[in-house]
Amino acid sequence: MKALVLEDYMKLTYKDVPDPVPESDEVLVEIRATGICGSDVHGMDGSTGRRIPPVIMGHEASGIIRDAGSRVKGWKAGDRVTFDSTIYDLGDWYTRRGAYNLSDGRKVLGVSAKEFKRDGTYAEFVAIPQHILYRIPENVSFTRAAMVEPAAVALHAVNLTPVTVNDTAVVVGAGMIGLFIVQMLRLAGCTEIAAVDIDSERLSLAEKLGATLIMNPEKDNIAAEVKSISGGRGADIAFEAVGINSSINTAISSLRKGGTLAILGNLSPAVEIPLQTIVTGQLRLQGSCAINGEYGPVLDLLEKDLLNTDVMLSAEVPLSEGGDWFRRLYDREKGLNKVILIP
Repeated sequence: MKALVLEDYMKLTYKDVPDPVPESDEVLVEIRATGICGSDVHGMDGSTGRRIPPVIMGHEASGIIRDAGSRVKGWKAGDRVTFDSTIYDLGDWYTRRGAYNLSDGRKVLGVSAKEFKRDGTYAEFVAIPQHILYRIPENVSFTRAAMVEPAAVALHAVNLTPVTVNDTAVVVGAGMIGLFIVQMLRLAGCTEIAAVDIDSERLSLAEKLGATLIMNPEKDNIAAEVKSISGGRGADIAFEAVGINSSINTAISSLRKGGTLAILGNLSPAVEIPLQTIVTGQLRLQGSCAINGEYGPVLDLLEKDLLNTDVMLSAEVPLSEGGDWFRRLYDREKGLNKVILIP
């Protein structure tokens, strides 16, 4: 099969590789659409330490089952499917307690780290365990289904956070996941949703998707602006979807006393936080890791047309051109948001 392989840092090659062979509890999926994730763009240069070459990256995808192992039940060739990005053991201690995203020994599609390597979806085919498969509704296209993964990451963070109707919320980072968080908060009944980013085009998208206030931290006083829409208190909840020191602290500064910050971004392995502000303000910091059962609800939202994915889609291009599009995203070309690769 053909695949887009990260052969070395900053070197993506479209080449022939062996077809994956599914195990007895796996299916072989023919990929029809796969998204370029920001984590892959950052992983390409080695800065995250989570894409050690050689590896086939990619974890946001959809396709058609072409073959199934001997122990697979309920799935057959021809089924339209998408799948979780986390591969986990059903017998794990955390999995049995309803937290498979925290399971020991879990693997992530398209990730190569010191602990494991699992080739991903920038290829014509991929082998997927049956227990992470989800059926795509008839009215949901392969392209839209390839965006379920980031939407599910966003929903997981919102589900972990105490959200009440009429809350004021702040979303720091208006990339793909941040834009989905804005939509989830709108559905959850937040009446004021502030989006923060340094990219004006992303802020415009956030406004189209439900943000009531858009701000650039390089130009605006975030804390003061948020207080102006929240009775002088600050936001009830905030979401940080970048993972760097400045954005974490921007999010913390926007909160009222007793507020909650959900942290999704993890570009930096460590950040500095204002400890006394957190303690004296009795703030709650909530980490949010990946996905834990949110694929089904997101597919339901897509089926009912309650999530807008079209406004985020910048291009659908052949997988063979993936290297060029990765470079354009890495260079932060204006106007580019979600790029979908078609094998």
